[in-house]
Amino acid sequence: MKKLINDVHDVVPQMLAGLVMSNPGLALLDGHDVVLRADVPSIIARGEVALISGGGAGHEPAHAGYIGPGLLTAAVSGDVFTSPSVDAVLAAILAVGGPGGVLLIVKNYTGDRLNFGLAAEIARARGLAVEMVVVADDVALAADGDHAGRRGIAGTVWVHKVAGAAAANGLTLREVRQAAEAAMSAIGTMGVALTPCTVPAAGRPGFELAADEVELGLGIHGEPGVRRAAMASADVLVGVLADAIANDLALRPGEDVAMLVNNLGGTPTMELHIATRAALAWAAQSGLRVQRIWSGSFLTALEMAGVSLSLMRLDQALLAALDAPAAAPGWPSTPYGNAPTAPVVMAATGPAGLTEEPGTGGFDAPRTSLPAPPPHVHPIAHPTARALRRIFGALHAAEDELTRLDQAVGDGDLGASLSRGARAIQSELQSLPLDDLPALLRAMAATVRRTVGGTSGPLYAIALMRAALAFELQHPNHTHQWAAALRAAADGIASIGGAQVGDRTMLDALVPAAQAFEAAAMDGQLLTTALRRSVEAAHLGAEQTARLMPRRGRSSYLGERALGHADPGARAVTVWLGALGDVDG
Repeated sequence: MKKLINDVHDVVPQMLAGLVMSNPGLALLDGHDVVLRADVPSIIARGEVALISGGGAGHEPAHAGYIGPGLLTAAVSGDVFTSPSVDAVLAAILAVGGPGGVLLIVKNYTGDRLNFGLAAEIARARGLAVEMVVVADDVALAADGDHAGRRGIAGTVWVHKVAGAAAANGLTLREVRQAAEAAMSAIGTMGVALTPCTVPAAGRPGFELAADEVELGLGIHGEPGVRRAAMASADVLVGVLADAIANDLALRPGEDVAMLVNNLGGTPTMELHIATRAALAWAAQSGLRVQRIWSGSFLTALEMAGVSLSLMRLDQALLAALDAPAAAPGWPSTPYGNAPTAPVVMAATGPAGLTEEPGTGGFDAPRTSLPAPPPHVHPIAHPTARALRRIFGALHAAEDELTRLDQAVGDGDLGASLSRGARAIQSELQSLPLDDLPALLRAMAATVRRTVGGTSGPLYAIALMRAALAFELQHPNHTHQWAAALRAAADGIASIGGAQVGDRTMLDALVPAAQAFEAAAMDGQLLTTALRRSVEAAHLGAEQTARLMPRRGRSSYLGERALGHADPGARAVTVWLGALGDVDG
């Protein structure tokens, strides 16, 4: 792997620092991978609606490249192809939210919906007006198919532009949201890839393509497409994309459209112009009037070679919004200024009364400091610390395996995400309440929520929080408590993630494990026996996922192509639960 980076763990903050240093109108939010307009105070004072977008890194210039007048107010970045954490999104909301309210523009990926959605709920509870729109413009997937829903891809950039124009015109939060929704309903997008891309933390391509193959209908996270096809000319491939979009939008001759020819990251400018020519020729032959066209790198997938095509059915309101003044690094004709010697950094605070209280460990963590371990018990010797270190070691050791599994059916970030969460908890081991299991689990949930993005962060956070409550409320018998906690964790994941057993997710390992634990508890078995039976059930459930058709998560976009690969989330359950079962005491 050859990439112009320093360390795979510093890719995102260093990238954002470079962006801010080369664009004086932008600033970093202290302590978070968040970029925002440097004139946020004046935006709040004017009562304008603030627009926040974001998601995983690797899509540059999206999302931070669209921050500026007439576009976004702030953008939140996760690790490469990984949605940002709840706390990062919440920090952005609190930093830019004012009397006009905040609109979150989110692409339709499970992790983004969960993290942005939970952050919005917390912000509303604190008195801010926050709304969210979810972009799903990928016509390669049936609107009513048995999958996680149409993905949000390059058409999202147009939603930013239309919503930005509405906000700049002083419209209300409700009106800005309606403008964004009107844009979304008029947009269709589809892409074709000639090569895969390589996530820096993974170090290898997400899939393999023969010299005479392309992937059609892919997303933007390095995953394979809906189907593989033979390599063809630019005219033929662009025609396939355009026909699919036109059919989905039911476009008719004589209609006005806007067109976006988007470089997925590694396409030479020469080939992009050829694809643009092909798209315009197709439109002329189809009788469509292309009123506005953009061609360039707008929403990429690292260095993936290929293009996506977006079409928008235009009316006068949408055309006016597209033409409205705007200035941002990633938007065409953006003026550039002098480069400072260091990035501007703004304090991570919001409007009066909405700041995070010191010592909370998070925006919605308990408002007291975590108690230190008893002075006579050093964490190294504490049995709970031994159990945690065993789990951390197992997750670190399994990182490469989980990455390979996730690359086969997803975006390849699961191993790194879980290992990152384990390292974060391990670094706080000295201050964790090891003798108070519910408090310990809640503290771990706060750390996971803060440090782990993607889908894994909120799912494991809710699991830990539900388990903590179960330990407080359930039967005093130790084995019964653990059985109740494991069941509560599974129920929490199901409730927030919307999956169930058979959908080919982590629940296919966790629910059987909980059931086995409950059966052992009812039989009066010791905790060690119950744990062993639970681990065996989890392994069996994880193995069976290789034969299940995926219905949730990114693997749902692959259909039968996911068969033969165990679900990485289910396999991860066997890793940490197996390590827990190996610990004595």
